[in-house]
Amino acid sequence: MLAWLTDPLASPVIQRALAETLLLAVACGPLGVWILLYRDAYAAESLSHGMLPGLVLAALAGAPLVLGATAGVLVAAAGIALVGRDARLGSEIGVAVVVSSLLGLGAILALAPETPPRLAELLFGDLLGVDATDLAVAGVLAVAVALALAGAYRPLVLTGFDRGSARALGAVPLRWELALLVLLGATTVAAVQGLGNLLLLALILAPGAAALRVCRRLSAALALAAALAALAGILGLLLSYHLEIAAGAAVALSAVGIALVSVPLGGRPAH
Repeated sequence: MLAWLTDPLASPVIQRALAETLLLAVACGPLGVWILLYRDAYAAESLSHGMLPGLVLAALAGAPLVLGATAGVLVAAAGIALVGRDARLGSEIGVAVVVSSLLGLGAILALAPETPPRLAELLFGDLLGVDATDLAVAGVLAVAVALALAGAYRPLVLTGFDRGSARALGAVPLRWELALLVLLGATTVAAVQGLGNLLLLALILAPGAAALRVCRRLSAALALAAALAALAGILGLLLSYHLEIAAGAAVALSAVGIALVSVPLGGRPAH
């Protein structure tokens, strides 16, 4: 049993992948809790899917994927904000229109003959292919997001739980809602190299959902979400190594599995 757990760690590839997932867990777990509390899960999905054209263009140009992810997130966020201003459409319809358009554009670009054949890496990531540069970028972004969330704890709590009184207590709701979306964008960029634009959502939302199911206090839910995200990364890499399946998909499935296990445990909402 011990060998089953330790043998994969002998590989430098697995070591880098494990470091990547542990770094991402520090940001993805707590961020997922806030995203769910603010009911922004749809925005999280929208940003992750809307970045596809940026990823494809970066691949076509031979540029780092992190640059394409950043550009894609910015374009998606700007498009969502502009369309959302039209009262005739409504925010949800506007988001659906923008995301569907960007996803379709990304798919069309991906069909170009010049597109690298490894398109699957854009969609599902290449966790076992991360190098030192990818690890450094993910580490900086993940730690920055985690520190920002810790520093903004009080205004985020005020806005999330008592929006009506938040302004009187020194927290401007719109400002902190936007700040949360900015942090979501940064986390999305950090995670895309390892998990792609389709799987990263699982590592953001599933551990947070599980933590909120079993914890009665918000601080405990935030800590547990980070631990569960790390656990999903470890389990996913072990399954990937021993079953010879895609690492990113195994991590995402492990995160979802942890969330499903938490369902019967129940518990009152965190506060």
